[in-house]
Amino acid sequence: MARKYFGTDGIRGLANGSKLTPELALRVGMATGLAFKRGDYTHRVVIGKDTRRSGYMIENALTAGFTAVGMDVLLLGPMPTPAVAMLTRSLRADIGVMISASHNPFDDNGIKLFRPDGYKLSDSFELEIEKLIDADLGPRLAQGRNIGKARRIDEARTRYVEYAKRTLPRDIDFNGLRIVVDCANGAAYKTAPEVLWELGAEVIAIGVSPDGYNINDGCGSTEPKALIDKVRELRADIGIALDGDADRVLIVDEMGEIVDGDQLMAVIASSWHNRGQLQGGGLVATIMSNLGLQRYLANMGLTLERTQVGDRYVLEAMRGKGFNVGGEQSGHIILSDFTTTGDGLVAALQLLSVVREEGRPVSEVCHRFERVPQILQNVRFQRGKPLEDKSIKKLIADSEARLGDGARLIIRESGTEPVIRVMGEGDDELLVNQVVNEIATAIGQVA
Repeated sequence: MARKYFGTDGIRGLANGSKLTPELALRVGMATGLAFKRGDYTHRVVIGKDTRRSGYMIENALTAGFTAVGMDVLLLGPMPTPAVAMLTRSLRADIGVMISASHNPFDDNGIKLFRPDGYKLSDSFELEIEKLIDADLGPRLAQGRNIGKARRIDEARTRYVEYAKRTLPRDIDFNGLRIVVDCANGAAYKTAPEVLWELGAEVIAIGVSPDGYNINDGCGSTEPKALIDKVRELRADIGIALDGDADRVLIVDEMGEIVDGDQLMAVIASSWHNRGQLQGGGLVATIMSNLGLQRYLANMGLTLERTQVGDRYVLEAMRGKGFNVGGEQSGHIILSDFTTTGDGLVAALQLLSVVREEGRPVSEVCHRFERVPQILQNVRFQRGKPLEDKSIKKLIADSEARLGDGARLIIRESGTEPVIRVMGEGDDELLVNQVVNEIATAIGQVA
């Protein structure tokens, strides 16, 4: 069944656009609160946000919705998405909410929901909430003494800082490491530099001056040029780039070269495998992860379990099949020994621990495999369903035949924006590039 409000990662859209408005946020608060209420005790919800200006508006609307159905609200302020998931468990809340549009521009925003155990909601639960959003909730609102209250939690950041540090062995510190961290002017602009400094590193922080509008603007994991330049300028040992809500990470080595999520997963999985810590006999990644990662794992006798795009689907496969490492090429890394969702900072700490243990430069530690040529083009569309066009279907089928069995072709519609992603991968880079260009051009003509 198609969902009306929820996409692949909660509800997301232009703030005060056709989808995400204060009215909707109010009804999401009421509907979610009613869906999670169990018994007569006072229920609690924690709400965090990133640094977008529209976060104030959505936070207040959600708070009104939750208190209207009798829930108490604990406001965390700017806080990484994984911190919200952790604090939902730590504070024994019934619901966790993160207000963020992740890596999107500042004028977008979103609502992500977490269960009491810190995991994201299932599709079926989101459908239940959608039904409530569109229902008449007036008769179910709290009255009098049963209306909820809201208060801010001042110690939330300290709780997360200590939690992140405890994911490392006691004997690991980063004394002598010069680290540049780019917080994307987002949710981790205080927590990430604080954690790294307390672990002994020399920290140079950029992207830590949010003004409500500059989140992800020329900074962070989606625009790493500023980080690359700073690493080279200061001759730093490593650069760490987080996105707006800090659930994904990108690494820059000491040479200024980018290390993506595939290489990062390879480093962590191989290290954990050697220590006997890796579970499931491999790791979980999406259909977008490079063939080079799959071949690297196979050479170690490990498997790569693939899922559709979205960290929620990676996590579902991890939990269902017993894996404890998974993620996406984009930098969503889930380490289920520690977290219930992607955590960019915790993933970076695990990489730094390997760098410290091996005593080698990041460029050597993170070069685990040669990437198979992979070409990705994004095609924006305004209307309709271009992938249902008969001519596009035939072109895709013909292109798959041209590429052969040793290559991959993935064409999919984004779950968060009106974009069709065309990805081709294979050892013949010229052929892959040609095929991707032809398909992207054809889609653009019918879109």
